[in-house]
Amino acid sequence: MFLVTGATGNVGREVAGQLASGGYPVKGLIRGPESADRLPAGVDPMIGDLGRPETFVDQLDGVTAIHLLAGYDNLDALLAAARDAGVRRIVLQSSGSVPSGDLGNAVARYHILSERIIRESSLDWTFLQPNTFMTNTLEWRDQLAAGDTVRAAFGDVAVSTIDPADIAAVSVQALTTDAHVGATYRMSGPQALRPGDRVEILAGILDRPLRFEALSDEQARAEMSASMPAEYVDAFFQFFVDGTVDETTVQPTVQQLLGRPPRTFEHWARAYADVFAHR
Repeated sequence: MFLVTGATGNVGREVAGQLASGGYPVKGLIRGPESADRLPAGVDPMIGDLGRPETFVDQLDGVTAIHLLAGYDNLDALLAAARDAGVRRIVLQSSGSVPSGDLGNAVARYHILSERIIRESSLDWTFLQPNTFMTNTLEWRDQLAAGDTVRAAFGDVAVSTIDPADIAAVSVQALTTDAHVGATYRMSGPQALRPGDRVEILAGILDRPLRFEALSDEQARAEMSASMPAEYVDAFFQFFVDGTVDETTVQPTVQQLLGRPPRTFEHWARAYADVFAHR
């Protein structure tokens, strides 16, 4: 039995769905029963709050491995309860910011500390450190519904974004086999693209005359500050303006582990074309 936390999220939903379609028994952690219809077919709901392990640890009997999100409180308590319930393995959805070792960066810090706590547990572990997700492009939906111009931050930064389905496929391997115990995997997509490059690809797929407009750093900071804490805004500026994280380099991990190239942004965008098509 496998437990997937974040089971309705970009990666977790893919992990849960791939496990279920492979015939594995799988539970998806959700906050309430109203989210059960967002789980993939064949996934049983487990109700609980990842930040409050006491809300679901009594449901862990039979679970042998967990796909886990980073950055939640009381991780020590969760790991102890998981071990006592018979869980043997954790696959952590971590971040490509971890190799920086920068505890002063708010985003890197919670991933670094999560990895550290899991390393110190007696459970088997695998850490996945992916680049930015292709699904972040869904943030452009409202702009594309309103017109043909996309405005975005960090316009001169090329990122080899990754399809969450590829992250999930590696997680499924790590959950279901012993081949990846103690491994840490940096992960990326197959090509480094600037935001404008992604807009150009979308324009071709949607057959629309889309154009890209880069936000200035001042504009980007103001827009980001409206939706996230200041320490997270600072973290992303450190990553993509100061260059403290390398998300440009294409990593060989997906090809090596899955025996195929990582999916391209064009492949992902075609799968989501209908989402962007409505105006």
